Amino acid sequence: MIAQWSEGEDEPVKYWISNLPADIPARELVRLAKLRRPIEHDYRELKTTLALDHFEGPSFTGWHRPVTLVTAAQLFLTEQRTCPRVPAKA
Repeated sequence: MIAQWSEGEDEPVKYWISNLPADIPARELVRLAKLRRPIEHDYRELKTTLALDHFEGPSFTGWHRPVTLVTAAQLFLTEQRTCPRVPAKA
């Protein structure tokens, strides 16, 4: 178990419980625990911006196609957001 204890607080403000091996470095454990926020952000973006929550399909094919397209669109948006812009030649 790890806990986040901010300065000025009387007790820890967040806790994480893990079943990872005991010999995992503390820095890696904290990094993995903090991944929750970006994952939640991406999921919220998939649902709202890319309309994943509008899906209604009774079969695997009906589910697989829109999820594949939404995943590809999410990858494109993430790449656009994280890649530095290269100035074009005049």
